[in-house]
Amino acid sequence: MAEGSHPKLVIVAQAVRLRVYSMAMAAPGSPSNIDVALRRIVDGTLYYFRDWPNPAVPAVAAGLYSVWQGSRLIYVGMSGRGLSVADLERHRNENSGDRGLATRLASHVAGRRSGDQFCVYVADRLVLPTLTAADIEAIGAGSMSMDLKVREFIHRELSYRFALVGDGHEALTLERRARAGALGCGGPLLNPFPEQRRRKPEKGVQRLFTGVGQG
Repeated sequence: MAEGSHPKLVIVAQAVRLRVYSMAMAAPGSPSNIDVALRRIVDGTLYYFRDWPNPAVPAVAAGLYSVWQGSRLIYVGMSGRGLSVADLERHRNENSGDRGLATRLASHVAGRRSGDQFCVYVADRLVLPTLTAADIEAIGAGSMSMDLKVREFIHRELSYRFALVGDGHEALTLERRARAGALGCGGPLLNPFPEQRRRKPEKGVQRLFTGVGQG
């Protein structure tokens, strides 16, 4: 929240943004909700983790997001699992703190592996191969923090795109499709859907996007 902003005004602005977004996706002749959300995490606005907090991310929202290292898709995630439309509206009205997408992205920004599978993946697959023998010895001795190395890597190398969706169920469904290759650029490096290699690309989707990942 920007300094000096009134909390109630911020909540109203976020609610209006979500309603406008939903109306745009539901407009006659517009692409399906699935197409709109998937397109947003492929060629929507690119943000950098190092610039967090991001005022464009609502305090309360279910959402889908993609993480990029340059033009390479490395992760697809969602947040808002188990939250219905009514749940989200109640949390907004109660002003009970961040829920959903904002909390998930903030966790990634922190770089702590405890309770964050994305940070575990980044540590194991992207950071560990860059460490020297001396680094590994220092981490084992407790004089160097692996979580700090993960955080530094995320801030230096990674960016993200996101899409707001109606509820947690929709977010989970879209996440699985994206991880299975529906973005047209294969599955993400770190968490491809387990059945991705055995499935054919979804009809009408594999050529839906061009210029994938270019920020």
